Amino acid sequence: MAKQGIQLDREKLSCSICLDLLKDPVTIPCGHSYCMSCINDCWDEERHKETHSCPQCRQTFTQRPVLVKSTVLAELVEELRKEEPQAASPDPPDAGPEDVACDFCCGKKLKAIKTCLACMASFCDQHLQSHYTVAVLKKHKLVEATFKLQENICSRHDEVMKIYCRTDQQCICYLCSMDDHRGHDTVSAAAERAERQTELGLSRQKIQQRVQDRERDIKLLQQRVEAFNLSADEAVRDSEESLTQLIRLIEKTRSEVTQQIRAQQKSQVSEATELEEKLQQEISDLRRRDTELEKLSHSEDHLHFLNNYPSLSRLSPSEDCPSIDICPLSSFKAVTAAVSEVKDKLQAALREDWLKISSAVTEVEVLPSPAEPTTRAQFLRYSRQNTLDPNTAHKQLLLTDGDRKVMLMEQKQVYADHPDRFVEWGQVLSKEGLTGRCYWEVKWSGRISIAVAYKDISRTENSGKSGFGYNNKSWSLRCDSRESGYIFRHNNTVTAISGPQSSVIGVYLDHEAGTLSYYRVSDTMTLLHRVQTRFTQPLYPGVWPHTYDSPTEFTELK
Repeated sequence: MAKQGIQLDREKLSCSICLDLLKDPVTIPCGHSYCMSCINDCWDEERHKETHSCPQCRQTFTQRPVLVKSTVLAELVEELRKEEPQAASPDPPDAGPEDVACDFCCGKKLKAIKTCLACMASFCDQHLQSHYTVAVLKKHKLVEATFKLQENICSRHDEVMKIYCRTDQQCICYLCSMDDHRGHDTVSAAAERAERQTELGLSRQKIQQRVQDRERDIKLLQQRVEAFNLSADEAVRDSEESLTQLIRLIEKTRSEVTQQIRAQQKSQVSEATELEEKLQQEISDLRRRDTELEKLSHSEDHLHFLNNYPSLSRLSPSEDCPSIDICPLSSFKAVTAAVSEVKDKLQAALREDWLKISSAVTEVEVLPSPAEPTTRAQFLRYSRQNTLDPNTAHKQLLLTDGDRKVMLMEQKQVYADHPDRFVEWGQVLSKEGLTGRCYWEVKWSGRISIAVAYKDISRTENSGKSGFGYNNKSWSLRCDSRESGYIFRHNNTVTAISGPQSSVIGVYLDHEAGTLSYYRVSDTMTLLHRVQTRFTQPLYPGVWPHTYDSPTEFTELK
């Protein structure tokens, strides 16, 4: 019981401003006591006002009261300090730069813990106590201390905004509802909050449902990616096994061909060596007999000569030998030619089948292919900068602007001979072969054919088959500024297309999907013609100017 008394006395002898024991205590006319420095600091901040007030009861004084130290209170405080020094409460936290400060603290501002929406003020723990004890203040709405209190004040009337205007979708004060918002659909902010709270619940349900849907999508996507990776690993393993078997077969064939060549070489060289040895032996025998005959020819004994000559002059029959001097040399060139032919056939088969393999690989996707773009901004995501290849340009074509612009000229240009050069028609292809999704634009004038073609399109046929669109290796859209409409041509099949002319044509290629689309470029993208097929090789953009001095340009897209 004694400790509770001491605690009660301590609370009574504490300054309500600094919340510590009174220092140099003074009592002002209303009866409340403060530290002399605390109340002076508080009133110093109010010096611009005409009156001064008590920080606790808010009683005002016309003149600033003269402060006199209260001797009795000073003695009681000193006695309390001596009796219970350990009971001193820790200093409450000061308000930092990021903290909400108490609006009722004078001098040193303490950290506010609550904001009252009725009082439109923030309170520290000490100054908040009245909201817990005074009946009227208990009804006030307390929230966590906030800097945004001013947002609840009408900037025009300096009143709390407790009304919501549904017409203008904004919070207003009572005076606003009688003035600028007269006749509008208005409700109390609390009523609008209750309705919006219900909507908030529905919105949260939608968000949570979407989160669940996206989590399910992610799970499915992860499963698809896992299955995709497993499929890719299996394909790599099986492909490596098949191609390794093919390599082994080629290695085995190489080894067998080498063994056969070497065996034939060994057999034939052995026969030739054996024949050479026989011939050398026959030469030795003949030279020996020739020496004996020469010696016999010098003999003076007639009987000796006659007795030995028949045996020495008689030659043994010679074995038949091939006529080496007239027999043509048999070489392995036929073998080399046969192996080279097999190599060429295998390379051609691999090139042809590689396109099938590559196409089959690119068709495998985790996600479905995106739809074809509809706006120019979407097309530009796939933009490609194409440059024309001088090695393919007809000699009457002049290339300028970094090989992006071409013009048909009457005089021939100086170009070196090249196997890729178009000879019959005034055409040119780009340097870049395209696969995947690509978009480019062609700015033209006069009459022009805008095309794509395979690299192996004919360059020299004079029957017209080398022209863009006149064969199965190219697709072409002809534009003519003097006529309305367009003409599309492929494999010499013509399709007439109606529509106004445009000086800029956009071309969109989705190689894997097998679509080639031509667009009229203006404020909107207008589809002129779309091809659906199966491309087996990379495609090279090309142009075919039909009129002199009419520039055509692959525009630089940004």
